[in-house]
Amino acid sequence: MASSAIKSGALVTLAELHSSSPFFKDGTSLRVTGKLQDYSVETAIATVADGSAILKVDTQHLRDLSFRVGSMYQFIGELCIHPDNEPILQARVGRNVDGLDLNLYHQSLQLLRQFQTDHMNNQSNNLKQS
Repeated sequence: MASSAIKSGALVTLAELHSSSPFFKDGTSLRVTGKLQDYSVETAIATVADGSAILKVDTQHLRDLSFRVGSMYQFIGELCIHPDNEPILQARVGRNVDGLDLNLYHQSLQLLRQFQTDHMNNQSNNLKQS
């Protein structure tokens, strides 16, 4: 029986979403954060940016979320790679994260990844010693 569990969104920065990234795959569940640059009510497409990195987000399934250009948002959803190699995140969760210090967020993300790498290495070494 196939599992229909919703996958957690991998924490990624917008700069990490490029064609050679391991996260740049159709259907990958991601969590992204960025500043809203543009929002189209007609298409429900939001454009978020983090530095020079930009991502379009399809927000058609989100309810009770108002969009303000210049505000910070975090989205969880699945990446859809269009034929022209343009990624669009199909958001299933979105929230306003105004007040989030993006530099501190990036630092904490790096520390989390370092911890996870160290933890996996320790587990691997413990298994080898058994």
